[in-house]
Amino acid sequence: MQEVNFKDLGAIDYQEAWDLQQRLLDELVQRKRRNNKLEPTDPAFQRQHHYLLFCEHKPVYTLGKSGSLDHLLLSEAQLSEKEIDFYKINRGGDITFHGYGQIVGYPIFDMDEFFTDIHKYVRYLEEAIIRTLADYGLEGIRKEGFTGVWFNQNDKQPFRKICAIGVHLSRWVTMHGFAFNVNTDLNYFNYIVPCGINDADKTVTSLQQELGYKLDMEEVKEKVKKHFADLFGFVFADAENTKTLRITGE
Repeated sequence: MQEVNFKDLGAIDYQEAWDLQQRLLDELVQRKRRNNKLEPTDPAFQRQHHYLLFCEHKPVYTLGKSGSLDHLLLSEAQLSEKEIDFYKINRGGDITFHGYGQIVGYPIFDMDEFFTDIHKYVRYLEEAIIRTLADYGLEGIRKEGFTGVWFNQNDKQPFRKICAIGVHLSRWVTMHGFAFNVNTDLNYFNYIVPCGINDADKTVTSLQQELGYKLDMEEVKEKVKKHFADLFGFVFADAENTKTLRITGE
């Protein structure tokens, strides 16, 4: 059974978290390359490390490599005025928002140690959120043709997206991940075409909006962590292993 190192980075600048992800991915890829030249019984063979990082970002829009800049509805001056950052990044997908009250999850996994199926990987990310929603009596769904987790439309409401997913893999090592709206200020989504979806029957939502009350973020995080471990079949390593995880610039 694989061990995964968990770290909650708290509120962190987007660039700082991106740099950390890249450093950890590079370390996993380098370790894999070294191990590929060795037998598992060789004393120099190292067990692979995996990480699950949680964080919140100050308001930021990120545009995936397949996205359109037209889906950002603010000028550079307006972004500055509203104190919202913007980054073009190397994940899949279009434009999305990250901000306070949102659980952003970054799995840095060597999928050679789990399974090498990108579609299955994305489905597992979705499933972890779907199971978390079920813990609160809500039925999250997958919507055909779209990634992420949704709520079905009804007589009063359209389809609502509660979790966006965008990933990047290098030599089967993952980075980026999911953005789960818990207590998120949804007004920020008014300044973009979220995930490039501009349909009248689709919008975004949060756990707070669906339930009608503010959630305990730590409680929600624990539920998401448990479902990740159950789905991928790993255990969390001793917290001491990630207590000193270096952040860029430390």
